[in-house]
Amino acid sequence: MSRLTANALGLLLKDAISTSSMRLGRVVHARIVKTLDSPPPPFLANYLISMYAKLDHPESARIVLRLTPARNVVSWTSLVSGLVNNGHYSSALFDFIEMRREGVFPNDFTFPCAFKASGSLRFPVTGKQIHALAVKCGRIMDVFVGCSAFDMYCKTRLRDDARKMFDEIPERNLETWNAYISNSVLDGRPKEAVEAFLEFRRIGGNPNSITFCAFLNACSDGLLLNLGEQLHGLAFRNGFDGDVSVCNGLIDFYGKCKRILCSEVVFAEMGTRNAVSWCSLVAAYVQNQEDEKASLLYLRSRKEIVETSDFMISSTLGACAGMAGLELGRSVHAHAVKACVERTIFVGSALVHMYGKCGCIEDSEQAFDEMPEKNLVTLNSLIGGYAHQGEVDMALALFDEMAPRGCGPKPNYMTFVSVLSACSRAGDVENGMKIFDSMKSCYGVEPGAEHYSCVVDLLGRAGMVERAYEVIKKMPIQPTIPVWGALQNACRMHSKTQLGIIAAESLFKLDPKDSANHVLLSNTFAAAGRWAEANTVRVEMKDVGIKKGTGYSWITVKNQVHAFQAKDRSHRKNKEIQRMLTKLRNEMEAAGYKPDSKLSLYDLEEEENAAEVAHHSEKLALAFGLVALPLGVPIRITKNLRICGDCHSFFKFVSGSVEREIIVRDNNRFHRFRDGNCSCRDYW
Repeated sequence: MSRLTANALGLLLKDAISTSSMRLGRVVHARIVKTLDSPPPPFLANYLISMYAKLDHPESARIVLRLTPARNVVSWTSLVSGLVNNGHYSSALFDFIEMRREGVFPNDFTFPCAFKASGSLRFPVTGKQIHALAVKCGRIMDVFVGCSAFDMYCKTRLRDDARKMFDEIPERNLETWNAYISNSVLDGRPKEAVEAFLEFRRIGGNPNSITFCAFLNACSDGLLLNLGEQLHGLAFRNGFDGDVSVCNGLIDFYGKCKRILCSEVVFAEMGTRNAVSWCSLVAAYVQNQEDEKASLLYLRSRKEIVETSDFMISSTLGACAGMAGLELGRSVHAHAVKACVERTIFVGSALVHMYGKCGCIEDSEQAFDEMPEKNLVTLNSLIGGYAHQGEVDMALALFDEMAPRGCGPKPNYMTFVSVLSACSRAGDVENGMKIFDSMKSCYGVEPGAEHYSCVVDLLGRAGMVERAYEVIKKMPIQPTIPVWGALQNACRMHSKTQLGIIAAESLFKLDPKDSANHVLLSNTFAAAGRWAEANTVRVEMKDVGIKKGTGYSWITVKNQVHAFQAKDRSHRKNKEIQRMLTKLRNEMEAAGYKPDSKLSLYDLEEEENAAEVAHHSEKLALAFGLVALPLGVPIRITKNLRICGDCHSFFKFVSGSVEREIIVRDNNRFHRFRDGNCSCRDYW
């Protein structure tokens, strides 16, 4: 290398910073030491400090700073800025203090870095001290310094100070308005963000992509569909319809507002997509219970070699949990391991949730134990898994580890839903009521509709139907469909006809178009022998065109999903399925089993006679599983409606006669059949 001038070496250092090349930077540093006098010119020293700090070598930057006798505000700002950009906020503040000890006053570039560090660390006192120094130095009126101070107050939740700072900024630029809108959204105040955007437009402001994304987040959080659609039009008019960030925000917005078709259209029309685009649509599908579409999009992203992220993995695992897709969930888990993201808090929690929802509680526990860091979401996921399995002792043991009894995080709303659900399914009335009564007094959590639904279910299962009805009458909030549904089920199981009719009629009033509510009301009348009224409900259903939801059952064999309907004979292996069903029925009848056609009265899938009950969708799926799966492999069936009582008895018998484990997930709970028994203890 020929002898280079100081200016040429400075340009090379700039190249090293822009290309993030530490190797080039060290070579240039060595050339400076070898060819130039010591100490080097101040501007070269500042370049070196900036290079080491920005490329995340803070100790090297500090050494160069200490060896620079003519260090000034630029030298210190280069160090502080690099530390902040790399997330070393505490170190940045310590070096800011050292700068002040040397009597160096910050400039317009130093103050924003210091404000960002104190805001990121949530240090309001330090932020106020820096604000006071900015006032003393006469820098607070600078638009960038003022905007940084405002952002710091927002991040430290000092709303009054933030608003005062915003009002005092003499000249608000686009970044200031973006900070105001974004922080309002992050602070859970979407309406305030909307008002700020409208004010910004009234004064003639021109939004950029950051403004559009922040406003879309506000519309998403507030479910403000009309405003979001107007913003979509404004973005289109201003030429931002091709901006990737804005399109990603639109996908997320329409997904949260339950307009999944609009999300699909935005995604399809994007000229350029990034990893966030794919993640956003997968998450939108999951939010709208389109789990199969989410899984297919994930598989498509793998074919198109989209960059893997923990958000994509966790969202897909959520889809697998929603449809009990264990095989796909395991393959996504393997992908997470390969991408080295399986131990992140998001993916780890999603794995715990997925395995729990798929009935693999041992795998859920293993995923939980292997996580290096756990949070409240992780704990809630495992408690929820125990609840699905009816493992009340394990759920309560984990709950006891949480604050204030243990050293874990404090339980939240969802924690109590899971714990109460576990108590309900295990029939643990004493612990369940004790936990429910302590929610507000001990934990400060206001009981919601889901908690009351669990309590009604808990008391109803134990036969305390009248007490459950008293709980409903004393609810401080309006009873919801799940609350009345829990009471109606309890009345049906314990032959409380009059209360059952009250519950069924209440369900009918809440949602008269739901076919299940019509069926419940009709069946309740029929159970009481009031056949004329039962028939009247059926006639009304036909008159207004309401049809019952079709019952489906799914089973996965060799990575292929096979779906069945009641009396379905379209499957390519129908002959083998029918032979297997006939064989099982003959064996069961020889052992004294008789199909319980009475149970079909309460079945939400079909009202059938005894012969038709034998061809329910879950029985067909079971027969196919016995035909297609090798011995020793558990048979896993998913059903979109509640499993009927006859099928429940049928599965218990089969699990004992063929010595196979059968796991059924319906819309109510998990049923694990083994050796002629069921883990759910009862049919509900």
